Amino acid sequence: MPKKFKNPKKNSPIKQFFVMLFSFMLAGFIGVNLYLASQPPIQHLEDFKPNVVTKLYSSDDEVIKTFTAYKFEKVDIKDVPDNIKNAIIATEDKNFYHHHGYDPIGVARSMVVNLATGDLKQGASTITQQLARILFLSNEKTFDRKIKEFIVAARIEKTISKDKILEMYLNNVYLGSGAYGVAGAAQIYFNKPLKDLTLAEAALIAGLPQAPSVYSPYNDKKLALERRNQVLGRMLKMRYITQEQYNQAKEEKLHLNPNPNVYSLNRAPYFVDFAMKELEELGFDETEISQGGYKVVTTLNYAAQKAAENAVNANVGNRQAAVFSFSPITGEIYVYVGGKNYFKSQYDRVTQSVRPPGSAFKPLVYAAAIEKGWGPNDILDDTPVNINGWKPHNYNNRYRGRLPLFMGLTVSSNVMAARLIQDVGVRSVIGIARSLGITTPIEYDMTIALGSNGVKLYEMTIAYGAFANGGFKVKPYAIERVETSRGKVIYQAPKTRVMKVLNLNTSAVVTAMLKTVIENGTGRSASIGKPAAGKTGTTDDNKDASFYGYTPDVVTGVWVGNDDNTKMGSVYGSTIPAAIWKATMKAATQKFGNSDFDYPEIVLKKSGAADTKEIKPEDITEEPPKPGIPAQQADITGDMINTSQPSAPAAPNPVSFNNTFLEPAKQPAPQPAAPVAPPVPPVPGR
Repeated sequence: MPKKFKNPKKNSPIKQFFVMLFSFMLAGFIGVNLYLASQPPIQHLEDFKPNVVTKLYSSDDEVIKTFTAYKFEKVDIKDVPDNIKNAIIATEDKNFYHHHGYDPIGVARSMVVNLATGDLKQGASTITQQLARILFLSNEKTFDRKIKEFIVAARIEKTISKDKILEMYLNNVYLGSGAYGVAGAAQIYFNKPLKDLTLAEAALIAGLPQAPSVYSPYNDKKLALERRNQVLGRMLKMRYITQEQYNQAKEEKLHLNPNPNVYSLNRAPYFVDFAMKELEELGFDETEISQGGYKVVTTLNYAAQKAAENAVNANVGNRQAAVFSFSPITGEIYVYVGGKNYFKSQYDRVTQSVRPPGSAFKPLVYAAAIEKGWGPNDILDDTPVNINGWKPHNYNNRYRGRLPLFMGLTVSSNVMAARLIQDVGVRSVIGIARSLGITTPIEYDMTIALGSNGVKLYEMTIAYGAFANGGFKVKPYAIERVETSRGKVIYQAPKTRVMKVLNLNTSAVVTAMLKTVIENGTGRSASIGKPAAGKTGTTDDNKDASFYGYTPDVVTGVWVGNDDNTKMGSVYGSTIPAAIWKATMKAATQKFGNSDFDYPEIVLKKSGAADTKEIKPEDITEEPPKPGIPAQQADITGDMINTSQPSAPAAPNPVSFNNTFLEPAKQPAPQPAAPVAPPVPPVPGR
């Protein structure tokens, strides 16, 4: 009986399908290889550097902050320890020396996983593909990018040797915690040269490329050690290390660099924090900024910033200090020092600290008086005063008789400031303070004339800015421009918006008076050799000392004190703060020349006691009260009363004149605090 055979046609459709599928795959594989093989080499490849680092620049073109790339060091492949090379290859691309830029087996495996999960879970990127992505592409998980990655990787393989590819990868791969490349990572994580790394340390670094922030030992030590041990296991499996080496490295304890930030580039850290907040307000999130490869141009004047920092470090000793400087015309921030040492304390004393300004608050009282009709040459008594039991006194109980109003600021008379607030009213002074930008609680009490209320350096400096620019409040800003890595401008600071808060005459008169403070008064030590106006401030028991002043182009505020509010000894506004202000302003105003204020001429006339008596140095010493003076007689009173809402400026109420002298009208007894008007709504924008 003849032997029976199965009909070969029964399974032909299935067989034909697989044959066709295999044929298509083979044809596709051959086609891809032929296409990739035809790609030209990349010219000047070795000169390429990754452009993924966001940098903040000062206005004078200094890099003041880099994100992610805190540390970068280029190292030759021959100087890379075998443990690092072997650990990277075992972890990232075990067939590195055997493929042409991509791994077909790895691609097939990743395709199966991705099809099964319906997502791009595995990328199967070789070291060459990763280098292609670092140098030329993005991190987005798309098929389009993957195709480009294959093409660029093939071109890289045709351009340079395997060792050169590995060298470029080891120099450019991001390894977390601000390190680019293995040499930078050795410094960041272990504070040692690359050649001195142990096997365990090399394995920890090699485990970082897949997820730098996840496996960073600074973020999760346990996970970092688990990842390190996985790398050691792969090295053992590929026979790069022995069992004994594996066991020893696995048991090695982790000894991290205790201060990784020492390698970071952060030249103006308090300013950078302020700028980052501004960027977030503009719609940029921190991740986007730190990893977006942007060029962020700020307003900071780095030369002036360094001058301020140097002056702080040279003068304050164990105390703290803060400096804030900006343009009263444009709002550009020039200098921002939030404290003496950012790494010891990130507390920003420019915008967060609330400290009493002492006599530096007096110009606001004088401004309220000018708004009500007082003139700089009107006469007021510099003699002891008793206002319903409040008996403020001058420094060393020195009194000068009848003086022109402007000289009250020149010599920083306490009793004249007290008489002024009695005349114009507490409400008017609070209204001026609110309109100038002071938002902190203000006590409804005459003692505020002597600076008893806490203020922020940031807001007080803005207030002085209105004296410099004709009565306009300007909001400072830090970000001038943001560009992509390709140079496209995606944000440009708009024209500064301003708010009129004082009339021109008030700004002109206050400025004329404050110029005498620097020319002949308590601020003589702050003279910068060009037209400038300013005021010293010292509080009770010398706990706070400050200096606020300005030219037509720059306004700067300086505070010195202790965070714990302890006494400083013989520190006055005319000493350390004035010295810091002077150093800062010399640098900040250098590009503006010696321009004077564009104000109507204000003639200041000596009269009264000043006609026959020249002001002596002892008359203009800063004015804190002597120790032991009761609180109600001192510059600084007790607890503040938080007014629920700020008051609005009172309407002008001209005082009466008798010949050329002002005779202050009799004042009624102080009335209980009345409800105050709501604040003026802010103008949108800066």
